[in-house]
Amino acid sequence: MLEVRQVSRSFGDRLVLDSVTFEVLPGRMTGFVGSNGAGKTTTMRIILGVLAADSGSIALDGVTLRPEDRRRFGYMPEERGLYPKMKVAEQLVYLARLHGLAPAAAQRNATDLLEQLGLGERAGDAVESLSLGNQQRAQIAAALVHDPEVLVLDEPFSGLDPIAVETVLAVLKSRAAAGAPVLFSSHQLDIVERLCDDLVVIADGAIRARGSREGLRAEHAGQRFELTVTGDAGWVRDIEGVSVVELSGGYAMFDVDSESASQAVLQRAVARDSVTAFARHQPSLAQIFREVIQ
Repeated sequence: MLEVRQVSRSFGDRLVLDSVTFEVLPGRMTGFVGSNGAGKTTTMRIILGVLAADSGSIALDGVTLRPEDRRRFGYMPEERGLYPKMKVAEQLVYLARLHGLAPAAAQRNATDLLEQLGLGERAGDAVESLSLGNQQRAQIAAALVHDPEVLVLDEPFSGLDPIAVETVLAVLKSRAAAGAPVLFSSHQLDIVERLCDDLVVIADGAIRARGSREGLRAEHAGQRFELTVTGDAGWVRDIEGVSVVELSGGYAMFDVDSESASQAVLQRAVARDSVTAFARHQPSLAQIFREVIQ
């Protein structure tokens, strides 16, 4: 487990991280989301030792990280950092060798990753000749080529088309399934919702929400319900304590001011119609994000 413990950091007199604390569990994908300037990249750079924290610590499996421990990490920065004139496969092998892999293992890993990421036919091309999306895939391969035990990826889906996103998702999910803690930032909340097991929301340098995807959705469900009946659901508007949000034929989404109001709706529905569905509304991650950063 990767742990970020009470990490604070200032640049001059500006506090950019304020006692940031969260964990990334083994075998789980943790989405790290926040607006531009919220502190995501600064946190990731501190995890990797690129920046030092003013206070707090980073631990792996309960032990505070030492510089040599970070060789076990795979890191993808938001800014592309590959050598533009090197061939793609040559560069991956070089990076794997820097991490201590033998030549045969480095070549094997590079070849396998390029095939998995749909770049097998471009292995002999210079990085600068690739499209921006393919350069992004090559950057992801560079973060994975040395078989890291932990992944920290800053905006890995930036610039990828929908097909490339699915390709990258499959590769990252396989790493998580093998037991690696995976932390990734993204401003694409629809991708985060599909991919993440856990979510960390940061705003103004402070953690505003954290937990499992389903746990957070349940926590922020509030007093909004959804009802589907076989008849017309317009009568819901007449129930005391109910405020209709959306109404279409037999479907109604509504807020209630008490649990008794929700039960009144259900009782009326059962008496009038055949009830197809009745449940507390589960908010999307985008809705939760907007709620917690306000």
